[in-house]
Amino acid sequence: MWPYPRILAHRGGGTLAPENTFAGLRCGMEYGFRAIEFDVMLARDGVPVVMHDPALGRTVRGSGSVFEHDAADLARMDAGSWFGAGYVGEPVPLFGEFAAWCKEHGVWMNIEIKPAPGYELETGAVVAREAAMLFADEIAAGEVQRLPLLSSFSDVALAAARSNAPTLPRACLISALDGDWERRARALEAVAIHTNHLHLTPVLAQAVKAQGFGLFCYTVNDPARAAELLSWGVDAFCTDRIDLIGPECV
Repeated sequence: MWPYPRILAHRGGGTLAPENTFAGLRCGMEYGFRAIEFDVMLARDGVPVVMHDPALGRTVRGSGSVFEHDAADLARMDAGSWFGAGYVGEPVPLFGEFAAWCKEHGVWMNIEIKPAPGYELETGAVVAREAAMLFADEIAAGEVQRLPLLSSFSDVALAAARSNAPTLPRACLISALDGDWERRARALEAVAIHTNHLHLTPVLAQAVKAQGFGLFCYTVNDPARAAELLSWGVDAFCTDRIDLIGPECV
């Protein structure tokens, strides 16, 4: 049984606001969403920040990589002007502040751990420990439905998350399901499989569900496709088109 929300705003505001920012988060909430998928990586000083791209330039003005700057420096960079003049000066969020804001406002989180090459173990450990501290009361009370779900394409990062916060649920991100998906998920004690909907079939969906895993898809932007996936047994998905697909519209 999938205990989490069914439809998530991808990186906050989808296509309507700069991704992985407080502005994006507020935009998603304005459209009724109380569930979000976002990305976390480590800055040079080991502090986790909310960003998708390892390289600066696309969504954040600057040069080099996230891993060449301390978190405080990243937080002063402009993560909004690329999207529009109304977002000039929108900062890069620190993960701790972003996650605490989500929790305070009742926004459920799917936290994607995105480690730099060579920093998989450290990233998984840091993100998991911070999330576990933030949700210590919910963990103690056994309130599984309120806990964030940690996902990653990196098995090493997920293994580190399991070691450092074993009570937080984990999900394996696998773009296209191959013959090894179940072994990987079992080894990591994952509760769900997250996959690209473009590579999913009814047979694969049934196989995942038959083995007792939750099934989540990214990134679904067409209402008809969303309805089709749900009819296959998909439990949840994220969307960029929060203007077309509401939190409970399919």
